[in-house]
Amino acid sequence: MLQSSLVSVELKGDVAWVTVNNPPVNATSTGVRQGLSDAVDAVQGARVAVLCCAGRTFIAGGDMSEFDVPPIEPHLPDVVQKIEDSKVPFVACMHGNVLGGGFEIAMACAWRIAARDTGFGLPEVNVGLIPGAGGTQRLPRLVGMQAAIDMACSGKIMKAEALAEIGGIDLIADDLLDAVSGFVADLPERPLPVSQRTVPDFAPDLFETSRLALRKRAKGQPSPLENLSALGWSVEPFAEGQPKERARHLALRQCAESRALRHAFFAERTVSKPALIKGSTARDITRIAVVGGGLMGAGIATAALNGGLSVTLIEQNAEAASAAQQRVESLLNGAVKRGKISEAQLRNRLTSFQAAESYAVAADAELAIEAVFEDLSVKQSVFAELASHMHRDAILATNTSYLDPVDIFEDVENKARCIGLHFFSPAHVMKLLEIVHTPDTSPEVLATGFALGRKLRKVSVLSGICDGFIGNRMLAAYRREADYLLADGALPYQVDQAMRAFGMPMGPYELQDLTGLQIAWANRKRNAETRNPDERYVTIADQLCEMGRLGQRTGKGWYRYEDGNRKPVRDPEVEALIETYSAEQGITRRSFTEQDISSRILAVLANEGALIVQERIAENAESVDMVQIHGYGFPRWRGGPMNYSKEIGIAISRATMLTVANENPGSWRIADHSGDL
Repeated sequence: MLQSSLVSVELKGDVAWVTVNNPPVNATSTGVRQGLSDAVDAVQGARVAVLCCAGRTFIAGGDMSEFDVPPIEPHLPDVVQKIEDSKVPFVACMHGNVLGGGFEIAMACAWRIAARDTGFGLPEVNVGLIPGAGGTQRLPRLVGMQAAIDMACSGKIMKAEALAEIGGIDLIADDLLDAVSGFVADLPERPLPVSQRTVPDFAPDLFETSRLALRKRAKGQPSPLENLSALGWSVEPFAEGQPKERARHLALRQCAESRALRHAFFAERTVSKPALIKGSTARDITRIAVVGGGLMGAGIATAALNGGLSVTLIEQNAEAASAAQQRVESLLNGAVKRGKISEAQLRNRLTSFQAAESYAVAADAELAIEAVFEDLSVKQSVFAELASHMHRDAILATNTSYLDPVDIFEDVENKARCIGLHFFSPAHVMKLLEIVHTPDTSPEVLATGFALGRKLRKVSVLSGICDGFIGNRMLAAYRREADYLLADGALPYQVDQAMRAFGMPMGPYELQDLTGLQIAWANRKRNAETRNPDERYVTIADQLCEMGRLGQRTGKGWYRYEDGNRKPVRDPEVEALIETYSAEQGITRRSFTEQDISSRILAVLANEGALIVQERIAENAESVDMVQIHGYGFPRWRGGPMNYSKEIGIAISRATMLTVANENPGSWRIADHSGDL
């Protein structure tokens, strides 16, 4: 029978076993599509064909490296249809994940049998697309319109048991091969092909209510609504709806959203393998110590426990250690309530955790992370204590947001083991981890930092040393331009509204109120002596801090907040203060449109990112984009500020930046080679 490197067919009695072997995820590349098409021909004459996959998963999507070139035959919709039309019925034998084209192929099979923990989905929305091989046309026919909307419009992964409850799977098995063998030995009557079924009745207002909910959730992203429209075509005959879906899928491959999302997908993989760790072997870290049990330290400890590590958290005294213990337990209990972990997993994590008041408990830790107050002398004393108790080669990591790690580790012996691991709050939720290398950090220690990030399910990005590293340096530039806009004529709500319209989860002033104005204020005061005297400095934020308006926790910041309500309310006092500031500075205030505001801020972000790459703080533009997406809420479907700058045109972004710089002489440095990024 058929044998190839990607798809093979083996006849066992009257059962043909078709196996896809295209690691790592058995993607539907050209070779796999051709192999499946040939396999359908090869199984003719058998009583039944079983479609299964080698490795850790069933077919888990398409080969995105092919999305930027014209489609090559055989096209996936034709292969899927060929499987469904085959005289010899197919049984899908599924494990791991069944995603995108894999799910479309499975729906074309006569029967579907899955291992209990298998996940199913149409995640094309996550790369700005709709399915292209009948996914939006078959899924409503198979499981109903509501479930199809839930899956296709959000990219939601549904587990096998839930899918079986709504008719998407015929059998769930603990021993998959044994169950399939038993099933094919006594086949039931072949069901009507999914494409020939009618969509079950659904509520008349389902599409309208779904459209409203998607618009609110998508924040301007088009693809969720594109998927909803495509699902609507399933009420038409399949022969009419499926070609519409295919044509729209191919058109969307060329849209800015899909290009941006594919950029983000590949960028995550690029940044995980920086040149500095090439050829280095990471240490296997199993035990860590965390110093400081506040919100950040508790979050880091929780993330490490969720990553399967043993964690010791060190505090100043017994009372603080007890509070830290309770804080971590609360975070883990919250995960149980949200269904993220089970009670058994909670108990397992708690047995791997202790909070103590002595540095001696860190003696057997392979890595220690400090998460204490942002004060140089405090951090230096922490590492002096850790170094006196831990092995000489144990890795020492600082979580500093702004301070120079070289200064922090000044008195530490064996500086090759020292590294920055900058987590973002809340550390057990936020995906970004900035890994900061000093001039002395060894490649092995850097590689270990990236391996730890993977264990903690973080997107790790390498950074050199500068004030704020990659993320907070860009945040400072972002806020500075926003403040210039305020001084020149905008109001906080207008700036926030413009950035939300672009796709940010919140604007810069809403964000400052959420995190607290005192953090940036402390940093501005720290940098006051070294600030360029020619740089324009807007003092409005400082005035608010001096007034005690520190954000949500004080009930007032850039906005005011009603008791028990986090919704920002415009405050005439703040707006009057801004207008007074402009008058005192001799500034004639002017109007800015939403487009004016967002284009200026985005140009500043792209320019600062280009400078960071040019200075070799970041290895590449992808690193800047990943920091912004995973640490600061930049809309993934825009691809990050560097990708967005390319999308609209480097020349346009640069021209806007030159306008901003010319209006603020001495305040901005223009990147020299941004067009090359």
